[in-house]
Amino acid sequence: MKALLLKYKPVIRFIVTFLAVYGILTIGYNVYLNMSDGTEYYPDYLTHLVAEQTNALLNGLEYQTHVIPHENEPSMKIIMNGKYVARVIEGCNAISVIILFLSFIVAFAGKFKTTLLYGLAGSIIIYAFNLIRIVILSIGLYHYPWRREVLHTVIFPMLIYGTVFLLWMVWVNRFSKQIKANE
Repeated sequence: MKALLLKYKPVIRFIVTFLAVYGILTIGYNVYLNMSDGTEYYPDYLTHLVAEQTNALLNGLEYQTHVIPHENEPSMKIIMNGKYVARVIEGCNAISVIILFLSFIVAFAGKFKTTLLYGLAGSIIIYAFNLIRIVILSIGLYHYPWRREVLHTVIFPMLIYGTVFLLWMVWVNRFSKQIKANE
């Protein structure tokens, strides 16, 4: 058993580190969500911010857009040219995807400064890509509402998780200490 543990020590270290970071960040995010009362920013600050930034981008693309709180659930409605096209819920703010990304980066840590900077840069890329994703999805839903299912459940999740996967591959192949130690 000891020989097996020694043989797979890097794998076990990766799994334990990944789960620990993921657990800590997820608990921290849930504490944040539970502290948010939705009075100033509905449903919570980050989701509200994503909805407002989506609104600004859509208006910049010359769609008459506004966002309003959903009356029946904790989300923000996106109204384009008077038509309700989508809602921004807590899961649309990309924080859970960023937590997943950061957990992997820390589990495959490189030098501290490199890990910190890449984690920050990757988080910003994911956040920005998510905003673009919501904008394109909203436009798609406005023009092609009958494609709602394939747009929302197949194409756009594939794009956001594909981006995360590419960022992971760059990290592992260019910056991770563990890969360089095995070369």
